[in-house]
Amino acid sequence: MSESLRGHFLIAAKHLRDSNFFKAVVLLLEHSEDGAMGVVINHPMDVSVSSALSKHFEMSRAGQCILAGGPVEENALLILHNSTDYDQEHDPVVPGVFVGTSPDVFEKVVESSMREDDSNSDFQFRIYAGYSGWGEGQLEYEMSRGDWFTLPATAAMVFEHEPYDVYEDVLRQLHERKRIFPNQPLNPEWN
Repeated sequence: MSESLRGHFLIAAKHLRDSNFFKAVVLLLEHSEDGAMGVVINHPMDVSVSSALSKHFEMSRAGQCILAGGPVEENALLILHNSTDYDQEHDPVVPGVFVGTSPDVFEKVVESSMREDDSNSDFQFRIYAGYSGWGEGQLEYEMSRGDWFTLPATAAMVFEHEPYDVYEDVLRQLHERKRIFPNQPLNPEWN
């Protein structure tokens, strides 16, 4: 393994047809010699956060959907948030993206989202059912086959984008980074 891809997006190649990863963008939360772990950030489920958490919290607004984080432990919920207010045991995955590492932090994040005050306007979070995981060397092998491309992740893509638009947006960014020639003008005479 050369260097850790923690904090990068894995972008599924178009030929990857596994239903869990079809047109998937995975945020890598961990990556080491022992394997990798992340969440698919662009596969919304048909379950709202308020519905999924109704037995634990009284949430007045329907709000966002739970996202399918991956095929591992699909009944477990994982939360990503952008708040620096909570006791963080780990560095952010990328600037402005923290993993809720305990049930206590999960609860605080959800309760904070239910407050309607103005000081909370920049607060964002996403909840994922399950996660994606790779054993030792598995991700590197899949990348060598061309199944995945990588791109440094941003908090804006994780929180501010419509999940259905993320795949095309990161592909566009990937192509821009790998472009040999600059964009051509619409009219060749402008060249």
